[in-house]
Order: sequence, then C-alpha cells, then structure tokens
Amino acid sequence: MFFPLTKNVPDFYRTGIFLENNYVSQYQRLFIILHSFCFKNILFKKMKKFVIILLAMAPIFVAAQDATEIVRAAENLIKGENTSYSEMSMQIVRPKYSRTVEFKSWADTKMSNSLTLITAPANEKGQSFMRLGNNMWSWNPAIQRLIKMPSSMMSQGWMGSDFSNDDVLKESSFVKDFTHKLLGKETVSGLMCYKIELTPLANASVVWGKVLMWISIDDSFEMQIQFFDEDNTLVKTHTSSDVKTFDGRKLPSVMEIIPADKPQNKTVVTIKIIRFNVAIANNFFSQQNMKTVK
Repeated sequence: MFFPLTKNVPDFYRTGIFLENNYVSQYQRLFIILHSFCFKNILFKKMKKFVIILLAMAPIFVAAQDATEIVRAAENLIKGENTSYSEMSMQIVRPKYSRTVEFKSWADTKMSNSLTLITAPANEKGQSFMRLGNNMWSWNPAIQRLIKMPSSMMSQGWMGSDFSNDDVLKESSFVKDFTHKLLGKETVSGLMCYKIELTPLANASVVWGKVLMWISIDDSFEMQIQFFDEDNTLVKTHTSSDVKTFDGRKLPSVMEIIPADKPQNKTVVTIKIIRFNVAIANNFFSQQNMKTVK
C-alpha cells in the first residue's frame, strides 16, 4: 500500500533515493515520520543512527512485500478470491500418440478445498479427485475404490499427463508456502513481466526446490512458470497464451506444459468455461459427493 507525501515532509525526503513520484510505502512513511521526529527532538538524538538504518532497509522490506502482492494478485486472478468453477480440456501429446481428457473443477480458495471430475473420454469418465484441507483422495468408479493420496504423489503426472497432481489439487499455494524475491523485469510472449523467485518455506508441503514466475505487469497473468527440484534442476515449464475474457476478467486460456527431460512431450490445457465466486454448498467437498457429482 502506498501513500502520498504530505506538505510537512522535508524536501530532503522528497529527493532521497527511496522515493518516486512523491509516493511512499507504509513502511517508508513510518520511518520518515520517526526520522523527522528524531531530528527535531534532542531527547531522541541517540535514535538517529537506528532510524537511518531502518530507512536504508525500507526498500528491502517493500520489495519483499511487493513481490508477495504481485504473486497474490496473479493467484487470485486464476483461482478467484473465494470460489471458482471451471471446465477444461487437456491434450496429452507424445511422439507416437495424442489423447484428450476433459474435466470439471470446483474450488473453495479460502477453505483450501477442491474437486475435479473427469467427463471424457468414456472409459475414464466419472473418476474424481478431491482436496479437503491437507487431505487428498481419488475415486475410480470402474473398481469402486476410494484412495487417499500421499503428499509424495503430488509431483507425479495426473492422468498420464505433464500436469501434476499438485497442479490439479493445488496442495501448495504460491502465496502461502513460499517466500518471494523480485529479480527484475523481462518480456514473455510480448508482455513485460515481473520475474519473481519463489523459495519454499521450511515447513511447507511443497515438492519443488524453487519456482520462477513471470507475471505480466499490466494484468497479473502468470505468463511463464519454471519448476525446479531440490538440486536446482529444471523439471518443467508452464507457458500461457491466448488471452480471453471469462466471467468479466481477462485470462490466458491456454497453458502448455513441457517437461525439461522430454522436450518432445507436452500437455496443453485449454480453459473452456470459468466462473468466479460462485455459490458452493458447505457439504459439496465430501467423499460421498466424489462418487455422485456430475
């Protein structure tokens, strides 16, 4: 959050290296007030050096805050601030064959719940996958079996694709489970983007050692994401394209996923329908509903 500079702020601060266009962050505003107060009061002379150090550190605090807010805006854009419903298709491309899977998804962002239902092809129709808090299950109607999925399966391919179980069930959050560092700006697919490095928190249930994100400056699109393992080796790259309007907001409608070790393979996910902040019943995310949802 940024505030305008008031008239009683000395010109010294207006011309300092911290300020741009006469606006300051909430951290910088606090430090400026403290700094100005200290210089005007003899009793606080000993605090001057301390406050100057805090002022020097302000850009560091603000950069970290800004990087997190950029990632949060991008995550809210695709997930919805509260809930969402979507219909998508997924084309799995291999050197010798290609197949398409269609599915529906419901998500409650605030409660960390999600449910995904396979609608095609016919031989896989009815399979469902659910995340309820920190627990995940899959249901296969062909064998009438409900399986609890361990966290170790989150990095595995979903339905034989390059889309991981974590991509579908969203066990991890780019906002809550990582620290964020703004590395600079780069152009991706013709759009100027923030380049941000995400490092997992020590206690987070995250399968990645590091993530790099390119988020468009103007619209908060996740234009490109690279996932690295714990040895800092690139595992896969997500690239987004074909911006369309869904439920009043613009989003890239196509995401291409290419594994680093098999560049001849790819998975293309296409959004057909997506609606945000829809009404979802409190008992919707349940094991019983996994078996009957349509």
